Amino acid sequence: MPKIDFAAWIESVKERVKEPWLIGGVVVSALALALVGFLYVRQAAREATLEQALQKAVQDSTRFASVLKEREMAEAKRDTVLRSLNLIRAIDDDRFVWPHVMDEVSRALPPYTWIVSLGFTGAGQGQQAVTTVAAAPSGETGKRRKLVQTAVPRDTVRVRVVGNTVDIQALTRFMTQLEASPFLAQVQLAKSERAMDNGKEVTQFQLDMLYTRPDAAQVRRVPLAVSVR
Repeated sequence: MPKIDFAAWIESVKERVKEPWLIGGVVVSALALALVGFLYVRQAAREATLEQALQKAVQDSTRFASVLKEREMAEAKRDTVLRSLNLIRAIDDDRFVWPHVMDEVSRALPPYTWIVSLGFTGAGQGQQAVTTVAAAPSGETGKRRKLVQTAVPRDTVRVRVVGNTVDIQALTRFMTQLEASPFLAQVQLAKSERAMDNGKEVTQFQLDMLYTRPDAAQVRRVPLAVSVR
């Protein structure tokens, strides 16, 4: 192949061009204009793309706002139902506090021991208002309200047993059997002293304990009415 003499070609170009710096300036200006045009076209295309994305985001935000509002209303209704069910369940579970206490105390009562007084303290369930959605603080209207828990708080029921016994070991067995009950817990001997009852020496005692609510699977329910053939 024929060889090209670049040095001779450059020299010929220099002889033809009388002002090389002018030509260089024109070439640089042309390149700068081309670069500015390219950047302008690219920026315009990017602006159009961002504008489309912004419009789509605004439409999605409007649509999702209505969806979130409907979801919040559905959650509020769900929480209302759950609160109502939990309240009914709490009232139903605490309907038989007194029968459970008397049944467990009579079951655990040993021989030569009798009860003088038996009582319990604790408000019944259903005394507090059912609140599903907490109100927004003052001065913060328009903000989304915070959902509260659906669990219904239950009061602590305390049981007190006052009785007499002629056998101190019977009192120990009585406390042990009460502690084994699924409805009673934290049995404590609050007071124990010697006394006379109908001319006989007895031991007066006072037991304090808590009423517990066992799992529904541990409670055996029987019908109140039985059909007789």
